[in-house]
Amino acid sequence: MLDVLIDIPEWQEIALDALAMRAIATTLEHLALPVERAELSLLACDDARIAELNAEFRGKEGATNVLSWPAVDLAADTAGEMPAAPTPNFDGSLELGDIAIAFETCAREAAELGKPLDDHATHLIVHGLLHLLGYDHIRDPDATLMQAMETEILGKMGLDDPYRN
Repeated sequence: MLDVLIDIPEWQEIALDALAMRAIATTLEHLALPVERAELSLLACDDARIAELNAEFRGKEGATNVLSWPAVDLAADTAGEMPAAPTPNFDGSLELGDIAIAFETCAREAAELGKPLDDHATHLIVHGLLHLLGYDHIRDPDATLMQAMETEILGKMGLDDPYRN
């Protein structure tokens, strides 16, 4: 289901494997998708590695907090509409894609927001998974939909709305 590659020891500060499993399971359950059939990977890396990935895959310089590579483009054509549901493979599995999360950026953002590192990392994993599932925040109606979904999912996990100041 979930492959977690912890690339740097700093991620050991939090129980990332368990945190990621909970975030992913809660997200998939919220969207009525079978948790046991989902296949995805999470790379827990540093800012240097995510900056390389950001340059290679997005043509953007510098580090970012989270990147996602969907296995299939599920985005809705019309702004603000729900993305398409993933289609199972012949064996019933749901290939969702890959997520990378950067430690230094995540830790800095958490400190700036006054939130625990594990809460912010949970938010970023939910955010990354929603990208794999076709959600985006480029167009305003899509951002509204995605942020509402994140808030609902994190609320189910007992975490505050990350967009409320």
